[in-house]
Amino acid sequence: MDIQQLFSEAARLEASDLHLLVGFCPMLRIAGNLTPLGGATVLTAVDTQQLVLATLSADQKDVFLNNKELDYSLSSPAGRLRANAYYQQNSIAAAFRLIPEKIKTIEELNLPAICHDFVKLRQGFILVTGPTGHGKSTSIAAMLNTINQTRATHIVTIEDPIEYVYTKGLSIVTQREMHSDSLSWNVALRSVLREDPDVVLIGEMRDYETISAALTIAETGHLVFATLHTNSAAQTIDRIVDVFPQNQQQQVRMQLSSALEGVISIRLVPAISGGRVPVAEILTVTPAIRTIIRDGKTHLIDNVMQTSAEAGMISLESAMAKAVKEGKISTEVATAYAIRPEEMARLLK
Repeated sequence: MDIQQLFSEAARLEASDLHLLVGFCPMLRIAGNLTPLGGATVLTAVDTQQLVLATLSADQKDVFLNNKELDYSLSSPAGRLRANAYYQQNSIAAAFRLIPEKIKTIEELNLPAICHDFVKLRQGFILVTGPTGHGKSTSIAAMLNTINQTRATHIVTIEDPIEYVYTKGLSIVTQREMHSDSLSWNVALRSVLREDPDVVLIGEMRDYETISAALTIAETGHLVFATLHTNSAAQTIDRIVDVFPQNQQQQVRMQLSSALEGVISIRLVPAISGGRVPVAEILTVTPAIRTIIRDGKTHLIDNVMQTSAEAGMISLESAMAKAVKEGKISTEVATAYAIRPEEMARLLK
């Protein structure tokens, strides 16, 4: 099979990812589980080199061969893909994420209803967190597209690489990709304030510079969406603060306490009916939460979340227990995916 046939098969089988690795058949991730592509042969080093290099432009090939790894996106007859090409054991490998052309709505993704409140905000900071491959980008795309279709705004996305492409709505959408549209995260984030944005998506907050810039953009009257690889709302606050030097951390707590509006920590977990369903921990930033962030007492956040359902908050364990009671997921799955197993056991009694 050539690379386009592999992409078509992956799309036909509704896989989320395709992996090409020497010594293995092409592997697909379907409903969260890795499985070999039926009828495919084991890949050699020559196979993976030919398949992966066929997806790169001449410039991308030069960058990849020099740097030994590359993030990029591409379009194919099977749809858009996000890719990471890399070397392992001196051979070329790649992981391709299939991106649906149609951006699903908040309802179609079964995301929490609070997402509708977040998209109505005019300014503030919304963070979507969770492990890799658990729907962070898809969730943000649903919220951004809701804004795109319902409000006349200027949405600017800075991504590495661009994932979802937004169709024409009431908004104008500027999408900037690292390396092809900008050479530096720092420069792109500094420039965004001169581009008259209303809403800004920062594809991933990865270091001090991107987190600092995201806070500044949110503080200056814009609605900012960003992703972060953390497991819970409380951990998210700590991660942001800990990125900064000790002498700046109190100032960052002040900034975060005023700019942050919500944290959605999402998991895609195996459903009883097959496939996966989203389960989300939700933190809405009430006056009590702002005080906790400002005072550096993030260990109190979990307690506040458990007693603030009326403010739209829910812990991951409570969300899992709710999904069990609704017959969406099994007790075993809830227990396996819980961050606080003892709390999960208490809720499932």
